[in-house]
Amino acid sequence: MAARISHTTIDSRDALAQSVFWSAVLGFAEDPDDPNVPGDDECMIFSSDGTQRLLFIEVPEAKELKNRLHLDLEPEAGSTRDEELARLLQLGARQVDDRRRSDGSGWVVLADPESNEFCILRSRAERGA
Repeated sequence: MAARISHTTIDSRDALAQSVFWSAVLGFAEDPDDPNVPGDDECMIFSSDGTQRLLFIEVPEAKELKNRLHLDLEPEAGSTRDEELARLLQLGARQVDDRRRSDGSGWVVLADPESNEFCILRSRAERGA
């Protein structure tokens, strides 16, 4: 027997804003039959195939410490880590740490608009080169 992850839940101060940001980052979308609207204290977004889901739940307290869990993102085909980094910064992410190495390996630590940390890695093509 084993369990399956239904979805990943992220505590938020503004569930809608977080769902909009992460939808743009990941190319996810809300359920058209149950759209996320201002005032919702729970907002879910789905991958295009529906196998991955993120749920943002509003909580009263702000994030205070380093994440104990974070997402490591990989650019999709046709994009490099540095191109994706530029796109994420344009969407509202903030760079926290630069762990890129001179040989091209490494990653960049970012924070979303509510300071939840995540990383951008090299693409598969970059790792294969």
